[in-house]
Amino acid sequence: MLTIRQSETVDALKVTRQDFATMRALAMKFRGVFHGSCIEKLDEWIQAARQSGVYAMQRFARRLVQDLMAVRAAVTEPWSNGQTEGQINRLKMLKRAMYGRAGVDLLRARMLPPPPIT
Repeated sequence: MLTIRQSETVDALKVTRQDFATMRALAMKFRGVFHGSCIEKLDEWIQAARQSGVYAMQRFARRLVQDLMAVRAAVTEPWSNGQTEGQINRLKMLKRAMYGRAGVDLLRARMLPPPPIT
């Protein structure tokens, strides 16, 4: 969600820069492709991006096509690696916070859940 000021800036850019308006429209449609889980819309989006005239979008579409099987799986499959990425991010944050202060034992104690109470 954009703030009022951000929204005004986006609106001004869309009016003054056609390439920005095209890029933003494509970006919003790309977001919708992942929420809709429709492969046909992904193919339509790639075609539209290639024909957009916006170099960044054309390049992005070319990169998507290079690994199209993975992109299609990301659109259609219900699972993601979000939990894994979250745990990696948590571990890195803890390591940064504890740098130079403690050893592996304290890191292990902070990272692993407590043992069950019996």
